Amino acid sequence: MLDLLNYDFMRNALLAATAISVFSPLLGVFLVLRRQSLLSDTLSHVSLAGVAFGVLLSWSPTVTTLIMVVIAAVFLEYLRTIYRNYMEIATAILMSAGLAIALLILNSAKGATNVSLEQYLFGSIITISMTQVVMLFILAGIVLLGFVFFLRPLYVITFDEDTAFVDGLPVRMISIAFNVVTGIAIALMIPAAGALLVSAIMVLPASIGMRLGKSFKSVLGFSVLVSFIGLNAGLIASYYMDAPASAAITLIFIILFLLTSSIKRLARR
Repeated sequence: MLDLLNYDFMRNALLAATAISVFSPLLGVFLVLRRQSLLSDTLSHVSLAGVAFGVLLSWSPTVTTLIMVVIAAVFLEYLRTIYRNYMEIATAILMSAGLAIALLILNSAKGATNVSLEQYLFGSIITISMTQVVMLFILAGIVLLGFVFFLRPLYVITFDEDTAFVDGLPVRMISIAFNVVTGIAIALMIPAAGALLVSAIMVLPASIGMRLGKSFKSVLGFSVLVSFIGLNAGLIASYYMDAPASAAITLIFIILFLLTSSIKRLARR
């Protein structure tokens, strides 16, 4: 099994998986609790438009993707305040718009660039560079620090936004900051997980953690543990099975979710 560590690309992939397992489930738990699970899907589709603009302007796709998802994250918070009971309409529109813009721009630039939309749709964690690994660990550190200092305000805002507002908490600013950090996380995860599967990698470990944990902090802990196990197990399985890493990781998370749900149901009988 240790033979995979002889390859630089596998070492980079395992490090990237470790970094992602730290911040993605923490953000995922709050996405689920805030009923914003589709936010990750929306921002991942918008990120494709960012990639397309990078190609069109001959800029770094990472830079344009970050700009696009940050703008979309702020705009989504604005829409959430207007369409509080119909938020799924706004997310559906933005998802469709992001993918449509990406397809139109990349199609018009066909032949002028070797960028394929497929590589961003499905990602490839085994092609991730050390620079991207470092960026993922920096983001993991920022998210951890943010949770240390803002866990309680986030908790209050998530479960009772009106009470948080009355208590004087900057509800709108914290929500916008959370959306922006989530958007940045998705933009950095796209090369590894792909736009189509990044949502599953964020939401499924959080969902499993919520089935296992009996307190809020234990839910966060279980989510991180499940994310670490699933990401690394999927990566190792993909290496030996010669299968796409993101697909293997997602399937392992789905299997873990089904197992924990079945065990919980049996335990209640």
